[in-house]
Amino acid sequence: MIIEPPFPERAGAVAPRNPVHFYFDFSSPYSYIASEWIEAVAARNGRPVQWHAILLGVTFQAAELKPPVAYPLKRDYVLRDFARSAQFAGLPYKQPSAFPIASQNAARVFWWLQAQDPARAVAWARAGLRAYFTRDVALNDEAQLKALAAECGLDPEAAQAAWQDPQWKERLKNENQAAIAAGVFGAPFFIIDGEGFWGNDRQAQIERWLSSGPFRGLV
Repeated sequence: MIIEPPFPERAGAVAPRNPVHFYFDFSSPYSYIASEWIEAVAARNGRPVQWHAILLGVTFQAAELKPPVAYPLKRDYVLRDFARSAQFAGLPYKQPSAFPIASQNAARVFWWLQAQDPARAVAWARAGLRAYFTRDVALNDEAQLKALAAECGLDPEAAQAAWQDPQWKERLKNENQAAIAAGVFGAPFFIIDGEGFWGNDRQAQIERWLSSGPFRGLV
């Protein structure tokens, strides 16, 4: 949402541009990969990014879907594609020993930080995704999550209190519902100027949209 300034724009002032809304889950390999390029793509085109931590399980339930690894025919392929896609992007990747995992505690810490300082929330998101997908840090293990919080310069006890706080549980619940209402059914998911893009493999389309505007012929 763009907040209008309380005064008329000065001559020559640049109007704010709609942000890129980036929806991710801490347990999503493709979210990890996308998190490493979305800021640069947006910045090249003069757009800010708003990060949204969500739970894929909630969106899957709303869309009557299951995780790809839940389908035997898909499992071996997607596990290989996670590593291949990371390698293609020049990123380190280690398949977590437990996958997928519940990521609600990491997501609640994100929203707790976002309410204080969005930049710290983004830093936490990056750290959590990298920790899980390059070092096999189990974000669903409270001791490991507290250790990661300390590593990120957070008070681990305050982080634990945040993920146990009903306020941040409710905030995450509301964010999940808002995402579903916006049409989000997977991660990574991007909404740009009201247009939805699903998947890490939509990078080229996103870059084109940001640089040139809506595609011709789209209603």
